[in-house]
Amino acid sequence: MRMGLHRTGFLQKSAGVLCLGTFFLLAGCEDFDLAGTLDRYREDFHFSYPLNAGGRIELEGFNGSVDIVGWDKDLVEIDGTKYAGSEERLKQIKVDIVPAADSIAIRTTRPMDRFGNAGVKYSLHVPRRVELSSVASSNGSIRVEGIEGRAHLKTSNGGIHANGVHGPLDAQTSNGTIDLSDVIGDTIVRTSNGSVRAEVKKGNFDAHTSNGSITARLLESDSRPVRLECSNGHIEVTMDAAREVHASTSNSSITVRMPSSIGATVRAHTTNASVTSDFDVSVHGGTISKHSLEGTIGSGGPLLDLGTSNGGIKLVRF
Repeated sequence: MRMGLHRTGFLQKSAGVLCLGTFFLLAGCEDFDLAGTLDRYREDFHFSYPLNAGGRIELEGFNGSVDIVGWDKDLVEIDGTKYAGSEERLKQIKVDIVPAADSIAIRTTRPMDRFGNAGVKYSLHVPRRVELSSVASSNGSIRVEGIEGRAHLKTSNGGIHANGVHGPLDAQTSNGTIDLSDVIGDTIVRTSNGSVRAEVKKGNFDAHTSNGSITARLLESDSRPVRLECSNGHIEVTMDAAREVHASTSNSSITVRMPSSIGATVRAHTTNASVTSDFDVSVHGGTISKHSLEGTIGSGGPLLDLGTSNGGIKLVRF
């Protein structure tokens, strides 16, 4: 274990005073991180513990980002920085770690006085085959890459970025974007005042946001459904292969892009706008009108269930 303490310089008077309004503006940013905005005292730390492949990690932080990268070692390397507005508050922040052969629990204790600036940033290297049973922070982003196992991620006022997560994924934030790529496994994502961007290979995919858009690319065919729901945000889905999709929003539009050879069953409805399609749609007991489209594309296939109000719906060929 190694630790180091250093004091940062005072802000120059010419830089002005960071007002409360600016603080909340930053808090709504996708990758907002409280560390470095108001801190004067910092202390670096490093820990290293063995962990069997397939083991479990829990991490509870506050007011700081968390980065986790998988590697081909049965070893967990923990690097981080504690920060605070005073030396006394810095000393009160404790990083408690409970290691075992098949689990590591990391807990962060806040200063007794909750007023004032303080927090912790974490950077971990972990075995690629690992379960992130609970990774939580606040006022900072969470980034996870190259993990083969279950992951449960939660933060606030920060984005969540996951790349190469092969296993069930549950990601939740507020006032932040959720950005996923190379995801394989049942996935649930939730945010508010932030958008969702995802490239999905396999598994159920369930995304919900408010006051943000959802952009999803479905790379492979899968019998399990995709459910997308938002309010006051646009939904755009690109389907490289046929998938069952349920998409709904309000006060915005829905666009679905599909290859010309695809087959699908369509059920699309809007209230105060129109439904348009680049595809020929066969109607057998269904309906075609300005606000509604029910029928089949090609020889039929998985259901496209699309609904909105005050926005149009487009089926686009590529």
